[in-house]
Amino acid sequence: MAACQIMKIYKFPEPVLRKVAEPVKEIGAELQDLIDRMGETMYAAPGIGLAANQVGELKRVLVYDLTPRTESPSLSVLINPEIVYGEGEIVYDEACLSVIDFSAEVSRKAQIKVRGCDRHGKPVEVEAEGLLAICLQHEIDHLNGKLFIDHISSLKRALYKRRLNKMLKKGEDAETMQ
Repeated sequence: MAACQIMKIYKFPEPVLRKVAEPVKEIGAELQDLIDRMGETMYAAPGIGLAANQVGELKRVLVYDLTPRTESPSLSVLINPEIVYGEGEIVYDEACLSVIDFSAEVSRKAQIKVRGCDRHGKPVEVEAEGLLAICLQHEIDHLNGKLFIDHISSLKRALYKRRLNKMLKKGEDAETMQ
């Protein structure tokens, strides 16, 4: 496999983060390359999940890996994922590679079932709870043009936007704020 290149992770308020990703119709070499580059980008960030929107690709693809950093990585891929079932509630302090210098408690479904395809087009079903359920809901939100800050109060969101605008006016580099 050729050396992968790290992709740019788009930051809020970039418009691509608000667009709905298109379903993947063809799984070929180009998509495999995108998946590999997304995986490398996620590990380099470092993060536990990454949706294609975050790297400027409007395709319904996400990668994730909740393996502890002390163990060998185990990249998981979902193509055209959809949540088909959810129940219960879990609150977790979420952050995002596309939302700089901010985290907030978000309420999500505690258990979910997701259907999609693996990187080879084989149908898969993932039953998840805890952090995996949170991660999958967070990344699927990205594919639907949503960010975790859409799940917090309008006051907290407005305060974050104001603080972000001040940082950007000061010319602070977004990469150094993470």
